[in-house]
Amino acid sequence: MRTGRRVVGALVACAGIASVAACGSSSEGGATQHDAGSDGSASGGTSSGGSGGTSSGGTSSGGTSSGGTSSGGVAGVSGSGGSVLDASTDAAGGAAGSAGSGADAGPLGVGGCSADPPVGAPQAPDPPAYSGGTCPTLPTTADAAGANNPITIKTSGNNRTFLLALPHNILPTEKLPIIFLWHWLGGSAKSFYDKGEVQAAVDAQRFIAVIPEADPSSLNVFKWPYSLIALPQQVQAELTFFDDMLSCVSQQFNVNKNCVSSAGVSAGALWTDQLVGQRSQYLSSFLSLSGGVGTPQNQTIKPWTKPVHPIPGMVLWGGPQDICVLQQFQVLSLTLEQNLTQDGSFFLECIHNCAHAEPPFEPPAGYSKYAGLWQFALDHPYWLPKGYSPYTSQGLPVSVPPWCGIGAGSATPRTGACPPPSCPI
Repeated sequence: MRTGRRVVGALVACAGIASVAACGSSSEGGATQHDAGSDGSASGGTSSGGSGGTSSGGTSSGGTSSGGTSSGGVAGVSGSGGSVLDASTDAAGGAAGSAGSGADAGPLGVGGCSADPPVGAPQAPDPPAYSGGTCPTLPTTADAAGANNPITIKTSGNNRTFLLALPHNILPTEKLPIIFLWHWLGGSAKSFYDKGEVQAAVDAQRFIAVIPEADPSSLNVFKWPYSLIALPQQVQAELTFFDDMLSCVSQQFNVNKNCVSSAGVSAGALWTDQLVGQRSQYLSSFLSLSGGVGTPQNQTIKPWTKPVHPIPGMVLWGGPQDICVLQQFQVLSLTLEQNLTQDGSFFLECIHNCAHAEPPFEPPAGYSKYAGLWQFALDHPYWLPKGYSPYTSQGLPVSVPPWCGIGAGSATPRTGACPPPSCPI
């Protein structure tokens, strides 16, 4: 594995989809960023699915991790190392290698969710019970799930739908993380599935994606209940929808309850930032892609609710011109950062400077376009100490591009050509 010095990289959130770039090493200052080299330590899988090298985690060595294959091989699981309760050691305790996807792409990140929690570390509670009695039977294979098989679930007395993206060839021994993906205003679960290259992502990085569909009611113009005009019963219904999806997916699959993340884009990000406060007992990380929370001056978006435990996050927006439906996402995102700082939470600040649009990104060879987005979630399990991230000691992984930084005011905004803004209204 080669390392270089980079300003820490970023993810992008737009009206279309958050995207992520992967860059090699260069010398620009900032945190160390891992290069996507050959399949060495902290192994990435190869296209033939061979074993990766032994993965090490700072001062605590992990076990040997196996790479995966493009047809759905398993991401390597490292042996647990030294205690991560001491933030001076590597929190991953020997991180796992990333699963390969048709190419020897090298490590995307540290893979903390594949490590065992240290003895005495806090762990997430079991998922809540399903409110509707008996869960619907979910598809059990990738081909049976996906964009063409929306799942209907009874929740809060209504039928709601979501898409489920499963990796191919799930092994009985795999404990799969879950990432919820909340779509943007004017979007849909299918558009997130398609534009997010979600099937390729779950195959390569081995997680379950749950993609909720917004309430189809014609009165639900803002899609998710993040605004101050949202009625309490609307908020509760959406929270119960989350609970019920988490419950039913967890009942029918071998999931990693310590790696449940929420990611949203635009309107979906505004809702994710509310969900963090309301359901932090279950969440290990979150990604706010052109989202944020309200301020005393902003009388339209709900304010921050402090989580019961600090949650690592990625706060990403398109610079001062990131404006859609009269919402100034730079102001909302900076307000979110202020709250995270006060809470003592670790977060990445990412500014793509392309307004409310999707900037161009290039992932590591062999991985889906937004690999770094998902990798942030996979690198931050529930049991990490308050305010700690493996990125603070190991540097940012190759899957995170160079317009992110650690903490408020740390990002170097991206420059260069941008696609047209994509605000739907």
